[in-house]
Amino acid sequence: MPNLSLISCFNGCRDQTQVSGPGTRIWNCTEKAIELQVRVGCILKKVHTLKAGSSKRLKSKNIYKAYMPGKAKGVKDLLYYYDETCHPYIWIHDAGCDFSRMLKQQYISLEDLRDCSEIKVFRDHQRGCITVRKKSRPDFC
Repeated sequence: MPNLSLISCFNGCRDQTQVSGPGTRIWNCTEKAIELQVRVGCILKKVHTLKAGSSKRLKSKNIYKAYMPGKAKGVKDLLYYYDETCHPYIWIHDAGCDFSRMLKQQYISLEDLRDCSEIKVFRDHQRGCITVRKKSRPDFC
């Protein structure tokens, strides 16, 4: 009989609807919609809108391949100059409020996507900002 804790680990490491490998499930645990903005430096590349209580699965490898220099296929992609230090990242934008200051908790790096199986986004009403909680991926997943 298989070990149930081992099975639940593997089930938690991958999305049951996709069998193409591990990704990171990002949950919106706030009461309003948020945007997951894929950016390279200050350039906005793609936006995923998450309604309250919904989630989105992202893979760091796919984002890296899609938005890094040298991978551009069209003229539109060549309009922007990329620096080697400009790596893609995810910016969590609160679509419900206007927060003018940038907070560290609103930034998700590709390393976070690689190392975490789940990221939950919460609203911190005391500080007036968004916070994230990360669940590390087990070493053997």
